[in-house]
Amino acid sequence: MTHQNLEARVRATVERELQEAETPGAAIALLRNGETLLEAGVGYADLQQQIPLPSDARFYIYSITKPLLATVAMNLVQAGRLDLDTSLAPQFAQIPYTVESPVALRQLLSHTGGIPGYGDGSAYVQDLQAHPQQAWTTETFLRVAQDQGQLFLPGKGWAYSNIGYLLLRLILAQETGLSMPEYLHEWIFHPLGLRHTFVPETLEQAHGLTPGYSQFLTGDETGDALQNVAPLYHPGWVSHGVVISTAAELGKIMDALFAGRLLEPERVCEMLEPIQVFDFEHPQIGKIGYGLGLCLGLESPYGTVAGHNGAGPGYVTGAFYLSNVQGQPTTVVALANRDRHDLDLGTRIVFAILRALTDAPD
Repeated sequence: MTHQNLEARVRATVERELQEAETPGAAIALLRNGETLLEAGVGYADLQQQIPLPSDARFYIYSITKPLLATVAMNLVQAGRLDLDTSLAPQFAQIPYTVESPVALRQLLSHTGGIPGYGDGSAYVQDLQAHPQQAWTTETFLRVAQDQGQLFLPGKGWAYSNIGYLLLRLILAQETGLSMPEYLHEWIFHPLGLRHTFVPETLEQAHGLTPGYSQFLTGDETGDALQNVAPLYHPGWVSHGVVISTAAELGKIMDALFAGRLLEPERVCEMLEPIQVFDFEHPQIGKIGYGLGLCLGLESPYGTVAGHNGAGPGYVTGAFYLSNVQGQPTTVVALANRDRHDLDLGTRIVFAILRALTDAPD
């Protein structure tokens, strides 16, 4: 199949997904064997469908930030500065947050430490909608979590926790002496030569974002009015911090991780070991588990499947590595510019692209 035919087929596939989701546009990237096969903007950057979405549009990647934090943590494990299974009590002693039972790094990374989230979320949502430009402080996030106590004994349950990754962010800063923007730059962004990927800590620093559309900040999720939240939503509302990137550069990060360019292969294998296996099937991925910062496909025809999705005001994202797509390692990224109750749009686009690729005649 020629490159032109491939791009046309993938574009048509993504356009159908966007139309069904009533979403203006998505930036996509497809890499094979470390080489960029396709990088494109599909659809529009604006609701009036006047401005085509550029391929290098910048998005909040939301929870795809977690594998990046996990990668830095595993670099510290690799260097002997942290241990996966040793209690983090000395590090917790420097954080205004206490746990009844000691938590290890492996448990923080895999959401098995019993660390809670934002409670029922009502106070978080209320304050976010009332003051989107003024985020909670780290201390507020930790206090809300502290009030709930530890959900279960470490290693005896599973609960997805943004607060757990907030604690990880703080521990990485302790161990490196660097801020999150600095340590992600040192271990990931700079080695890969990325120019459009960074961590904003203020609303002013969140520059260059493509418009992201939402009804969430107005609280009217049943109406038709969509709002561009890019100039309104403070990145500090993501408790563990959030990365801004493009589809192409996020694809390079995921590809480099699994190719062993960011970590030794042994450490990558540890990240890919399922700590939690779920008793339900994901509509796109099938049987799934969770490793160290990674969502895993466990019985996929594409071999090893690992990555993450993300969602928040204005954007829905997905980025996955697959070890065997027509015999070749492949990475697919999809970043969409509208959030909906369907938080899986990014993942759905990723796997629609894979079907278009594998169903196509040679």
